[in-house]
Amino acid sequence: MPEILGHNFIAGQRSAAGQQRLQSLDATTGEALPYSFVQATESEVDQAAQAAAAAFVEFRQLSPARRADFLDAIAAELDELDDAFVAIVCRETALPPGRIQGERGRTSGQMRLFAQVLRRGDFLGARIDLALPDRQPLPRVDLRQMRIGVGPVAVFGASNFPLAFSTAGGDTAAALAAGCPVVFKAHSGHMATADLVGCAIQRAAERTGMPKGVFNMVFGGGVGEWLVKHPAIQAVGFTGSLNGGNALCKMAAERPQPIPVFAEMSSINPVIILPGALAKRGEAIARELAGSVTLGAGQFCTNPGLVISLESPRYTQLLSELGQHLDQQAGQTLLNAGGLRSYSKGLEHLQSHTGIEHLAGQPQQGNQARAQLFKADASLLINADPLLQEEVFGPTTVAVEVGDNAQLRAALQGLRGQLTATLIGEPEDLEAYAWLVPLLEEKVGRILINGYPTGVEVCDAMVHGGPYPATSDARGTSVGSLAIDRFLRPVCYQNYPQALLPVALQDSNPLGLKRLVNGQWSEAAIG
Repeated sequence: MPEILGHNFIAGQRSAAGQQRLQSLDATTGEALPYSFVQATESEVDQAAQAAAAAFVEFRQLSPARRADFLDAIAAELDELDDAFVAIVCRETALPPGRIQGERGRTSGQMRLFAQVLRRGDFLGARIDLALPDRQPLPRVDLRQMRIGVGPVAVFGASNFPLAFSTAGGDTAAALAAGCPVVFKAHSGHMATADLVGCAIQRAAERTGMPKGVFNMVFGGGVGEWLVKHPAIQAVGFTGSLNGGNALCKMAAERPQPIPVFAEMSSINPVIILPGALAKRGEAIARELAGSVTLGAGQFCTNPGLVISLESPRYTQLLSELGQHLDQQAGQTLLNAGGLRSYSKGLEHLQSHTGIEHLAGQPQQGNQARAQLFKADASLLINADPLLQEEVFGPTTVAVEVGDNAQLRAALQGLRGQLTATLIGEPEDLEAYAWLVPLLEEKVGRILINGYPTGVEVCDAMVHGGPYPATSDARGTSVGSLAIDRFLRPVCYQNYPQALLPVALQDSNPLGLKRLVNGQWSEAAIG
């Protein structure tokens, strides 16, 4: 394992121009770890962005196969990170070794998935409308379209996934796959982790002959604003709080050249328990739901923060059993002290709000998070009370009991945008409540049947996004191969000679792509 220098990564070199040092902390004890990091200066952020812009000229024109080799090399380097690396991640985040080992596999798997996407070539979206010189009343010229990378991308590391949503996480993988160099803002909660992963990416870039500024990383506070406002940056990827995401969106929109921000921000992920399932397996649902609420100390963006069902003795019983499970849950250490403070404030707001009662959970005290269950009056959800819509980042959920189907519809209509919604039901429930699905489709990015939202598969079909405030742009996803779309834009080539066309659009189709030719999908050469 390489030495943790704590210097910024700029154009393939390490830079330490600043005087201020930042300390990595043990998430469990709060003690300083023997690693410090140099606060990036505004000049260093400028150099990193300029390096990415210079690299973009070469990197975007590399063949998809070359970029795929780079991503595969990153994956291999990540897989080689040893137990000493895992131990450092665990100390910085208080997450257990098994979780970190699994997340490392997911992170390298994401890289390999995007390598497959590049080799398939469908991300290019090749479309060809051949010339129609004899068309009346006017001829049609030859028109061909494909997608290219938008330019350098600023990516912000997430607190809750130190690997899969951070330095070599999904946003970085998608941007690199699209041909966009990355300037990464390391998260302050796991800087040593970021340093070691950054070294792995750098080694992969050198092994595969990538341009020097293809990956850059800066440490410290204040660098985010410099990054987003830098004219070289053409898009932003962010996973974090609603306030943080909104601030970045505002900065990006107010630039002389506005740019898109793809921010995943806030979601309470409603779980709707239907009558048949409640009657048949209420006890099991209570146990499974408790497991989902407390998984990873509730620090998942898909944590089920809202449970809804029709008023009934069985629902009252389920809430009693759910509360018992949560009461028995031991305290859990959160990712950092700031997260615990935020969690405690969230609980205080719920406890003091009219129309919300505390049902279960040990008193919140000490340095660990205690699982909690609250119950809110349905009118708060129906009237879109802001507090009930706010995510409490930790092992807490809020139950709502509705009187009838009309109130259920009104309650769901009162929801803001979410990442997920879950229906727990028997076959007859799902048939009787089929009317819920069109309503939920307008509210969320992923609808689950008889499962729990914690756990996001990395694959082609996954959507990890949703209407605001779940994300800043509901048209994208931050997990799965479709994430590459966020960092691509279409270019049309009109009346181009074959020799000047991008390879993907040439008549001979040397890449063997499936292309839309005169309205028909084809892998054949033209002519």
